Amino acid sequence: MKFFIDTANIEEIKKGIEMGLVDGVTTNPTLLAKEKKDPNLIIKEIMSIVSGPVSLEVISKDTEGMCREARALSSLGENAVIKIPMTEDGIKAVRILSNEGIKTNVTLVFQPLQALIAAKAGATYVSPFIGRLDDISSRGMGIIEDITTIFNNYGFETEIIVASIRNPLHVLDAALLGADIATIPFNVLKQLITHPLTDMGIEKFLKDWESIKK
Repeated sequence: MKFFIDTANIEEIKKGIEMGLVDGVTTNPTLLAKEKKDPNLIIKEIMSIVSGPVSLEVISKDTEGMCREARALSSLGENAVIKIPMTEDGIKAVRILSNEGIKTNVTLVFQPLQALIAAKAGATYVSPFIGRLDDISSRGMGIIEDITTIFNNYGFETEIIVASIRNPLHVLDAALLGADIATIPFNVLKQLITHPLTDMGIEKFLKDWESIKK
């Protein structure tokens, strides 16, 4: 399973890379706005330090505008992936961009048929938002199970990015279901490593070692 880090914060990305846990990065307008800096400068810096896929989102609502933005963003590097919203115009854009060899990530997916449509249009990745489904009392991880089954049934090469992850259990469930990728906020990424029993064990080992030295 690949881990992407879901952030536009340069320091978080650098720390994730140092941990050896970053296979790629996903961004969106909300994450870029949180940084309160020129988004174009942030994107260029991310592209300069990340070798894996970097998802960059268009903001146009029409097919022509999406394609125009996508072509400009894709010129920033071979690892650029263009996030396209799951709309009728978005799907048209995905087909056009796919035919041009531009990688796409269909975002804001909330049900399995949307993922199927995105795959048929040629999307490189599809991003189901499980946390937002959980927020409205719907079982978000259920759509990951359904999408995985559908893609396996028909041999789609589109990869599943489990998005809107809220906690380590989301990552665990995604891995158990065989999702290709989890895109994870930095604070959750750190939680994957830690466990109180690990900390207690280290503390005990050190205390025992100190008693031997005495």
